[in-house]
Amino acid sequence: MAFSLKSEYIVAFVLILNTWAWHAASVRTLHESNIAEQHEQWMAQYGRTYKDQEEKEKRQAIFKKNLQFIEDFNASGNRTFKLGINQFSDLTDEEFARSHTGYLPPKHSKSHRNASLRQQYSAGDVPESIDWVEKGAVNPIKNQGQCASCWAFSAVAAVEGITQIKSGELPVLSEQQLIDCDTENNGCEGGLPDNAFQYIIQNRGITSEDAYTYHEMDGTCDSTKEAQHAARITDFADVQPGEDELLKAVAQQPVSVGIAGNGLEFRSYGGGVFDGDCGETLDHAVVVVGYGTSEEGKFWKIRNSWGETWGEEGYMRIQRGGESSNGLCGLASRASYPSA
Repeated sequence: MAFSLKSEYIVAFVLILNTWAWHAASVRTLHESNIAEQHEQWMAQYGRTYKDQEEKEKRQAIFKKNLQFIEDFNASGNRTFKLGINQFSDLTDEEFARSHTGYLPPKHSKSHRNASLRQQYSAGDVPESIDWVEKGAVNPIKNQGQCASCWAFSAVAAVEGITQIKSGELPVLSEQQLIDCDTENNGCEGGLPDNAFQYIIQNRGITSEDAYTYHEMDGTCDSTKEAQHAARITDFADVQPGEDELLKAVAQQPVSVGIAGNGLEFRSYGGGVFDGDCGETLDHAVVVVGYGTSEEGKFWKIRNSWGETWGEEGYMRIQRGGESSNGLCGLASRASYPSA
């Protein structure tokens, strides 16, 4: 009798295991069958087309891998940020870095500093928080597209910001002018914001976006448009490495920074205070437009140039005051700001 009862328990347990296995297999099969549909929906949402079926199958496989990573990450819990599908979800890390970043580190380590560009704050009296977007010193999010021109977008946003702070008027300035006319940088092959600042000073100004529109590709410098100045700067300065120094700079204006912006977590950022993986080398340029504290912790607010569908409508909140003195993703190691 005891043997029979034990056998019944074993049979029941086996049936339960088989049911669980069948359910898991069904979920996997359902997920597999939905990949093609999800990919089609994603293509429609972001206007993506492929040259042939072979390319489509390749992209679908990458999309599936990235989607699985995002779902697994979000299901893990206990994180201060989340990931999401966006316009980059059918790209590999290498493909993304080639076409959507563009920060080139300086060829030498000498910094440009000017004694007249003194920061108005010391470490002890900076505001607890500041948001230059709310203060009206930041234009709507732009999109560099498949041109490695982040350096131009970073420099332009910093110039727009200081112009508004000094004059009360917020111009919309031209990244394309920098791409076409700044010979110290490499257009859609990358560049450095400091070189862009130096060009604007030497050119005695920069024109508007309306006068010299963005084309997402290299072009020939239009000297007539180049001479139509909508804003000027008089100098620029590099911020000494470290989050304390960056804090003092951002308290007075938006600041251009180099950042390590590759890796699936960074480019799939969907919201919250980012404290994840972002690669090992500075390869992207953004603008720090504020800082503060939320339920997820202290953060920097950065303005990116990947369109409004990335992150928090084009912005990222990234951890402030972490273990590295140069900031998460190195954002406090190469920073600079212009003076108007």
